[in-house]
Amino acid sequence: MSTIVDIADAVVESLNGGTFSQTFIAQRLYQPTFDLSEMDTLHISVVPKSMTVESAARDGTFHDCAVDIGIQKKVSDDPAQIDALMDLAEEISDHLKMRRLEGLPGAVWLSIQNEPVLAREHLEQMRQFTSVLTVVYRVKR
Repeated sequence: MSTIVDIADAVVESLNGGTFSQTFIAQRLYQPTFDLSEMDTLHISVVPKSMTVESAARDGTFHDCAVDIGIQKKVSDDPAQIDALMDLAEEISDHLKMRRLEGLPGAVWLSIQNEPVLAREHLEQMRQFTSVLTVVYRVKR
């Protein structure tokens, strides 16, 4: 399988094996599109995003693979629900940072970015919390 798909699958496995304040089953998806009626359930989607290949001296290349982790759920007007989902996004970030992926010992964690922290248009238009973490791992090939 491709390097980025292997990384996305390993991220799913890591998240599903972790302990978090809210229960979920992460899934690798290419197009995380859901009906609004499905959003009462927490969705954690892992989506391959990009890959950059650079020289690693004469004997190989570095493949920097970015995957997006979408955190989505329909919420009410209660700010405590949004706070809990913001906490979950940070828990997921803390779970992945500085950690190697099980089954991919050659993949080295590089960075995590959280943008948007909260997609305001989703909240305003659909009463849906959406946050996206982008995690980058490097693999030498």
